[in-house]
Amino acid sequence: MKKTLMLTIAVVFGLTLMMGGAPADVQAKTTFVTIGTGGITGVYYPTGGAIAKMVNAKREEYGIRATVESTGGSAFNVNAIMAGDLEFGVVQSDRQYQAYKGEEGSEWAGKPQPDLRAVFSIHPESVTLCASVDSGIKTVMDLKGKRVNLGNPGSGHLQNSKDTLKAVGLDPETDLKAEYIKAAEAPGLLQDGRIDAFFYTVGHPSGAFKEATAGKTKVMFVPIEGPGIDKLVADNSYYAKSFVPVADYPGAVNDADVPTFGVKATFCTSAAVPDEVVYAITKEVFDNFDTFKKLHPAYAVLTKEGMLEGLSAPIHPGAMKYYKEVGLK
Repeated sequence: MKKTLMLTIAVVFGLTLMMGGAPADVQAKTTFVTIGTGGITGVYYPTGGAIAKMVNAKREEYGIRATVESTGGSAFNVNAIMAGDLEFGVVQSDRQYQAYKGEEGSEWAGKPQPDLRAVFSIHPESVTLCASVDSGIKTVMDLKGKRVNLGNPGSGHLQNSKDTLKAVGLDPETDLKAEYIKAAEAPGLLQDGRIDAFFYTVGHPSGAFKEATAGKTKVMFVPIEGPGIDKLVADNSYYAKSFVPVADYPGAVNDADVPTFGVKATFCTSAAVPDEVVYAITKEVFDNFDTFKKLHPAYAVLTKEGMLEGLSAPIHPGAMKYYKEVGLK
């Protein structure tokens, strides 16, 4: 009986090998991870795609299969990561801070997210205001009474828009005709005359603003500056002064760079994601740093040291392991 059993096992094992497989308990396991990004016209989507491509090229080595999902943006990504629906997400540095701290005035007020983890920061993002010339909007205060898209719910730039308006003393609910649509739809609405202006926090150059400045309707970038904005930046460590490089948008009527403020895009995950998965993704991005920088013009200013700045949630142990190995920490 024992001899027959052994023979049967041997035959089954041999057939398994002939079919190109192996017993289930020794098969290489594949870990599937999803990266949440943003709208397809922004920089988040190609950023997620670039990271996934790097990791997938080493699928046999790491056993990781990464996919990219276009999402509503920063707040959506944080919530999906915390719910386990996403393993990684691109998140504005201000939203990372507000979620981890449970900051008052945010959707996480009184509900901090202690398991949110930072991996690295990426490109700077400028809070950008674009308006049609015919609207007469030349300053933020000129938005009063106008039709303005502030950003879709779940996006980081919606909060930036509200912060901007509050800083100059405008109420988005009563002082203007606010719209809450996705950034990808705003350029078409501006060109069609259905809105007067729109906000979008994004790295430059941006496909959305290339579209907005390429039509028949003449448009301009509106400066976001003044004492109220200075105080907003001074009071919030995740904000910094920035500018819109008009050379990227020859269709705009501006003849000089436009002052504003901004944040950083950060790559986030959860404490529940295994160390080896986070380590592998971190390693691929940093080991291929020069290649990564060439993937989008917004990355031109990146440095390895700078990618560890703007992180207000704790760095995931998997990422920290890599940073210590290469002397970045």
